[in-house]
Amino acid sequence: MNQKIFINKAEASGIIALDLLNYKPTTEIVELDIKDHLFMGMIVKEKEFKESIATVDFSVYNEKAVAIVCSVDAIIPPWAFMMLMEKLSPYAVYADLNNAETVLLDLWKRRLMYADLKCYKNQKVVVRASTDHDPALYLLAAGLLKPIVKSLMYGEIGLPKVIFKT
Repeated sequence: MNQKIFINKAEASGIIALDLLNYKPTTEIVELDIKDHLFMGMIVKEKEFKESIATVDFSVYNEKAVAIVCSVDAIIPPWAFMMLMEKLSPYAVYADLNNAETVLLDLWKRRLMYADLKCYKNQKVVVRASTDHDPALYLLAAGLLKPIVKSLMYGEIGLPKVIFKT
């Protein structure tokens, strides 16, 4: 009787996958809109701004990343951001003057930059494809992996697109 032996070619290839989703931050990101603290919703007046932010319970930002935005067209002096940060610093794990989507990307890139990628040294690595990931993550991954991997690919283990081989 003939027995057919199936060989998993993807497994036999020795290619290992890096999934960028593993580096996605889990920190909750919330937006803080400065417009709520502007005088008449348009301008920053120091006294009124100080009084307005003094009434905020900043503990709601505890262990969160804060995306500071201004949804109205207003000129915000730098000291106003410093005052906000002074109030946020005991609580927020991160704050930046960007929308939530950009803050997420920045945190994601940080996690990737500081990741221990030694396990990929001299390996054949495929960075898994996902249309949901910002292209900047793939750019960063390629830059971090190129100096250490034997070959770099994009896609899936079974059918990767070769980026480079040494």
